[in-house]
Amino acid sequence: MTAPWVGSKTPIAPPTSANPRFSNLIYAGVVTGTWSGVISLVLFALGQLFGVQFAGARGFDAPVQVIPWFIVLLTPLAAAVIGAALASLLLGRRHSRRVVFWVGTAIAVASCASPILQPATVPWSARILLLAMHIITWILVVPQIARIVGDAEPGASVDRTQ
Repeated sequence: MTAPWVGSKTPIAPPTSANPRFSNLIYAGVVTGTWSGVISLVLFALGQLFGVQFAGARGFDAPVQVIPWFIVLLTPLAAAVIGAALASLLLGRRHSRRVVFWVGTAIAVASCASPILQPATVPWSARILLLAMHIITWILVVPQIARIVGDAEPGASVDRTQ
């Protein structure tokens, strides 16, 4: 078995002291979540500009309510930070990159059901834009968090205590 850095132009493994830590993951969650929230807010503003009424129900029997702009901004940020904190549980474990990527993808796919399964009173234009916001959050958050967690896998770095 060869290490992933062997095929590099500079085949020198990074030191284990450079392995990502909890704080690195939280930082990545804040950055990717903020960008996702800002891009979602731009979509929200464009939808408002074209007359899309953003509304949704929190459950099947719940009343349909207007979605405020700050929810559109803060939800991706909260999801990214919580996901990063949970992903930190896998730091230093084998196959953590794949596990975080596929579990994050499964959660993102499951969350896409929320905009699709809204009551009939919610317009499809709002559902499509909300679905796009879910997809943007997945694209920006999940692969980045998975990559960072994967950088701490066994064999990805070398101990240099000399």
